[in-house]
Amino acid sequence: MLAHEIARTALLVTLTAVLVAACGDKKDDGKAAATQVAAKVNKGEISIHQINAVLQRSGAIPPEQVKRASGEVLERLIDQELFVQQATAKKLERSVAVGQAIEAAKREILSRAYVEQLTAQATKPDAAAIAAFYNENPALFAKRRIYNLQELSVQIAGDRIPALMQKITDAKKVTEIANWLRAEKIPFNANAGVKAAEQLPLELVPRFAAAKDGQIVLAQAPGGMLISFIVESREQPMDEKAAAPLIEQSITNKKKVEVVQAEVKRLRETGAIEHLGEFVKPAGATPAAAAAPAAPAAAAPAPATADKKALAKGAAELK
Repeated sequence: MLAHEIARTALLVTLTAVLVAACGDKKDDGKAAATQVAAKVNKGEISIHQINAVLQRSGAIPPEQVKRASGEVLERLIDQELFVQQATAKKLERSVAVGQAIEAAKREILSRAYVEQLTAQATKPDAAAIAAFYNENPALFAKRRIYNLQELSVQIAGDRIPALMQKITDAKKVTEIANWLRAEKIPFNANAGVKAAEQLPLELVPRFAAAKDGQIVLAQAPGGMLISFIVESREQPMDEKAAAPLIEQSITNKKKVEVVQAEVKRLRETGAIEHLGEFVKPAGATPAAAAAPAAPAAAAPAPATADKKALAKGAAELK
């Protein structure tokens, strides 16, 4: 969709001092050097503010590329404006589907704006908190490891988990697990790659740190299980100075999540919420727990390390 293309383009450009200067420069006589309108499209207009709004959602680019990037955004906004004008002429905003989409977008924007305002109060951690986090998480920093992994993401029902666990225990090669899954018509995806400790889900870092090369780490995944075979690993420590920005972001994000959760709890407790029709809950009922099976807490037995060379060929042979 065009809107999606504009959003992707926005990620490649940024609002910089060059563009700000272009918008605000004055002529010698004190009058504005340029209009705030970037383009006229039939009876409509596209303003520099619209371009800036797209640019503000982007990452940094070299200053010399700003003019070209802003021009590309303008051309895509022109395309969008042309389509909007056609849709308006055909009164598409009156259709049920479009009306519902507009309302859904409005609700999403308002909800996000409130969350952003709410989480703005989350303070950044001080040096002591950063140092404490660093010392409490050696697997992420002082003893950080880089893992070469072979992974099988398995979509499996809970009643099939015991059979899969038995196969993992008995298998001498990861390919045997993949072949068994294929024979049992159990869907899975195979991948191979390198991940640093900080790229793993935080709750899995201790499991990987405790595992050795040639072992498998099992984890719960949406609708099934993730089987990660550690082909090999190596230590690559990160000192506190290098880790500080990551730690600050992690602690701040956690605070923001806690703020949002507390607000949801407060609003639910003070609001008048009534489930109707088929969604009526029995008296005393509590939200159902996740149906996915819990993952084992420790690393599982793995194929023999003699199979490393075969596994290192990548995920292709597993597919």
